[in-house]
Amino acid sequence: MTDTATKTTTWNIDTAHSSIEFAVKHMMFATAKGRFGEFSGTVEFDEADITNSSVEVTIQVASATTNQEQRDAHLRSADFFDADNHPTATFKSTSVSGTPDDLKIAGDLTIRGVTKPVVLDAEFLGKGVTPYGTPVAGFTAKTKINRTEFGLTYNAALETGGVVVGEDVRLSIDVELNPAQ
Repeated sequence: MTDTATKTTTWNIDTAHSSIEFAVKHMMFATAKGRFGEFSGTVEFDEADITNSSVEVTIQVASATTNQEQRDAHLRSADFFDADNHPTATFKSTSVSGTPDDLKIAGDLTIRGVTKPVVLDAEFLGKGVTPYGTPVAGFTAKTKINRTEFGLTYNAALETGGVVVGEDVRLSIDVELNPAQ
C-alpha cells in the first residue's frame, strides 16, 4: 500500500526470510549467540524523504533460541526475559535520518516492561521483484544495548574474576520486506 501524498510505502517483515539475532559475552572471553524465531513488524518507507519513514517490531521473547535448551529455558525465566509476565519485546521508531546506505533509526525499545531509547545503525539494501512477481525490499541494522538497563540483571561471579554473562548485547537485524496488503 502506498500513500501518494507522501510517497510512503508500507512493508511487512517477511519472517521466513528475516532474522533478529543477539550476541553476548560468556565467561568473559567467549561469545554466546542466539536468535528470535517469532517476530513481526512493519516499515513505512519513504525513499524520497527518509525522515518520513518509521519502523515497528514486536518480538515474542519465548522464541529465543541459542541451540542449547537449558540456556534457552533460562532466558525465558524471570532471571532474564520473564516471558510469562513480559511475552514481547517491542521497538517503535521515533525518527529516521541519514541516507539509505547510512541510516540512523532512533526509537524506543521495550524489554520486560522497561523502555529505553536506542539507535539502530541501518542500511537500505535495495528492492526488487521475486520470480513470482512479488515486490521485495531489504534492510540490515545493528545496535548494542546494556541488558541490565532493561532489568536483565542475572549474573554469577567467576572464581577467576569477572562474571558469566556480559552486560553488552549486540543485536543484528536482517529483514526482507513484502508490501502490506
